[in-house]
Amino acid sequence: MTDGPSTDAPLTGLRVLDLATLFAGPLAATMLGDFGAEVIKVEHPHKPDPSRGHGPSKDGVGLWWKLLGRNKKTITLDLSSPDGRDVLLKLAAKADVVVENFRPGTLERWGLGWEELSGANPRLVLARVTGFGQLGPYARRPGFGTLAEAMSGFAALTGEPDGPPTLPPFGLADSIAALSTAYAVMTALAGRNRTGRGQMVDMAIIEPMLTVLGPQPLWYDQLGYLQPRTGNRSANNAPRNTYRTADGRWVAVSTSAQSIAERVLRLVGHPEFLAEPWFATGAGRAAHAAELDEAVGDWIARHGHDEVLRAFEEAQAAIAPVYDVRDVLADEQFRALGSIAEVEDDELGTVRMQNVLFRLSETPGGIRWAGRRHGADTDEVLSGLGLTKEEIDKLREGGVVR
Repeated sequence: MTDGPSTDAPLTGLRVLDLATLFAGPLAATMLGDFGAEVIKVEHPHKPDPSRGHGPSKDGVGLWWKLLGRNKKTITLDLSSPDGRDVLLKLAAKADVVVENFRPGTLERWGLGWEELSGANPRLVLARVTGFGQLGPYARRPGFGTLAEAMSGFAALTGEPDGPPTLPPFGLADSIAALSTAYAVMTALAGRNRTGRGQMVDMAIIEPMLTVLGPQPLWYDQLGYLQPRTGNRSANNAPRNTYRTADGRWVAVSTSAQSIAERVLRLVGHPEFLAEPWFATGAGRAAHAAELDEAVGDWIARHGHDEVLRAFEEAQAAIAPVYDVRDVLADEQFRALGSIAEVEDDELGTVRMQNVLFRLSETPGGIRWAGRRHGADTDEVLSGLGLTKEEIDKLREGGVVR
C-alpha cells in the first residue's frame, strides 16, 4: 500500500488550484499532486466535476473520480458570482499555479482573466488547457480529445487499410495533453525561478497529439509522402503485428531493430529470408510484410501461448502478451515496479489504481488519498485564507459555496 509522498517530495510547498474538468487539465494537476504539490480542486457548488459521474460507479460513488481526484483537496465555489470571484483571487494570491479549461473569454467575463490573476499574484503560472488554444479561428469552439484525435491525423492512420479511420476507446489525446501540461507548468516554474515572474501557458489539445505522431509534416513537406493506414503493421519495419497462438491467445511482435528481425525469422524456421536483399532494411521488410507475417503467424499458431513467450525470450526476440486489465493486475513485472497501488478510501475501503507515473530514487511521489467527496475541504481551505466561520456561513447561505 502506498503511504503517499513525504514532506521531502519534490513539489512539496507548491500550491495548485485546479479549476478544470474533463480531462487533460485535471489529470495534469493530479500528476503535480502525486509528487507533493498541494492541489485544491475547485468545483461548482451544485454542478460537481463531471468525472464524478463518468463511467462505472459503485454504491453511487464514481470510480473515475477516485483516480482523477486523488491527492486533491476539494472545495466548492461559484466563480461566476462576485463573492466567488473575490475568494478565488484570495486563493490565487497564495497559489503558484492555476489550471483551467474554460472556453477562451470565460474567465475574463468573470473578472478572473490573466490581468486580474497576475495582478493578485505576479508569480502565478496560469495553465490554460483548451481544445484549440487561446487564439485562431477555432479558439471558441467546444474542444474535446476526440476532436484532437481526428484533426491531428491520428485517426486517419489508425485502423485497417480498408476500414474507417479509428478513434481510441479511451482519452488518449487528453492524457497526452495532461503530460504536456504538467511539463509546461514545470517549465514555466523554472522560468519563474530565473525571472521572479509567472506566465501564462497556452495548451491546445490538438498540438501534443500532433507532436507524438512523428515526422509526418516533414515527410509531406519534403517528399509529398502521406503515411497510409496499415492496421497493426508498420510502414517502417516488419514483421510487426499481433498473432494468435494455438490456445487462442494473442501476442504482439516488434522488430524495430535489424538484429531482432533476424532472430525472429531464425526462431520461426525461415532463415532463408535473411539472404534476401530487401531484408536488410526496415523499409524493405515492410514492403514484404505479408510474407513475413505468414511465416511468423504460422509458427505462432502451432504453439501455445506460454511456449511462444518462452521461445521468444530464449531467442532474445521482442514479444509481449496482449493483456486486458485482469492480466495487468496479475503480471509480475507490473508488481515488481509497483505500477498498481492500493489506497485506503473512506467511501469504498481499499481501492486499486495506477501508481504515480515514475519512480524517483531520493524524493519519490505517492498517493495520499483517493478522490474526496464534493466540497470535503471547503471550510478548511477558506478558513486558511483567514475567513471566519460567520463569513463562510454567509457564503454558503448565498449559494457561493456548498
